Amino acid sequence: MASTDTHVRALIGGVIAMAVIVAASNYLVQFAINDWITWAAFTYPISFLVTDLCNRTIGPRQARRVVFVGFALAVILSIWLATPRIAIASGSAFLAAQILDISIFNHFRNAQRWWLAPLASSSIASALDTILFFSIAFAGTQVPWLTLAAGDYAVKLSMALVMLVPFGFAIRSRRFSEIKIEPT
Repeated sequence: MASTDTHVRALIGGVIAMAVIVAASNYLVQFAINDWITWAAFTYPISFLVTDLCNRTIGPRQARRVVFVGFALAVILSIWLATPRIAIASGSAFLAAQILDISIFNHFRNAQRWWLAPLASSSIASALDTILFFSIAFAGTQVPWLTLAAGDYAVKLSMALVMLVPFGFAIRSRRFSEIKIEPT
């Protein structure tokens, strides 16, 4: 079993990363690159990398702690950085998607192919996140949210593939391989 210090560092690092990524994404979603995507489409998928690394290294129970504490901090920061509607939409979508991600990842944890758990969990959870976020944040507004949601999801799928690179490096590193996960 990994030391308490290792778990505490992983929890704190995960929470800080999650809060920063989500708050930054909630700010960046207000800025469209074109008619199809906002800048947040490139930052938010990194939250799934954080969740999956926490899940892989310290287990699903601790990954849920990272999600819940990161969520609370991100919502507070998002109210300041974005509109309350975006903060509420983000918080709702974030919680649902991240909990789904943890569940799917844990289901595929022992798959023969190392990339299956992070790719499946991120892709499916991103679909839920996209639907919830864009419908809550922009339905009934002048924002072309269906178009943005489609573009956003396409980028999230691409980013899920790109995030396999740092995930693969991380799980092969000595530091990550020495951590033993706690039971669910």
